[in-house]
Amino acid sequence: MQILLVEDDVRISDFVVKGLVENGFNVQLCASAEEAREIVFDTSFDVIILDVMLPGVDGIQLTKMIRYKSILTPILVLSALNDTEDKVAALDSGADDFLVKPFHFKELISRINALTRRTKYQKQEIHQNDILVQELRIDLDKHAVYQHGEKIELSPKELKLLIYLAENKDRVVSRTMILNAVWGINFDNNTNVVDVYISYLRNKIDESKHQYIQTIKGTGYMMQG
Repeated sequence: MQILLVEDDVRISDFVVKGLVENGFNVQLCASAEEAREIVFDTSFDVIILDVMLPGVDGIQLTKMIRYKSILTPILVLSALNDTEDKVAALDSGADDFLVKPFHFKELISRINALTRRTKYQKQEIHQNDILVQELRIDLDKHAVYQHGEKIELSPKELKLLIYLAENKDRVVSRTMILNAVWGINFDNNTNVVDVYISYLRNKIDESKHQYIQTIKGTGYMMQG
């Protein structure tokens, strides 16, 4: 299990990292929100643990940034502040749990396990008629596509093309195969409509460091699963 810990107090971070590693977790430590921001947007974690009082950008602001980017990783906030207003502010910013310092390490482990169980159950509840391709979820019943939990607006033809590519993920499909499946067998084979719609899809689903649809030179396209 991968955990990101954002804590600037060396005494606390040493204690938490040591305990988590002893319990079988893999931990990446950041001493500031700015450092964590560069990592969390490009790396997948099972749980994010962060302190509220950080130098520069604080934990509440970092939580809002993470949620703004549609990253749904469970967030556990650590804080020496125990007022109701502080807890409400953390939870309203997008955090999933709040733990007051000082805390017993067994309680920290218990809360981490609870957060990961909840995430596991949520994933199990995904409808059997969905297609999953990395961060994309295609709901075939509702004819809807979601990325990081956020809905992506696609035209009917874009959706049909995406479904065909997803159903054949990790398999190279030719332009002719795509034409037949999406536009019909009698469609003009000399058209560049496939390339145009592939471009449309890429503009909507590709992320800064990840391209879902690969061009296979001289053959066609492949969606990587």
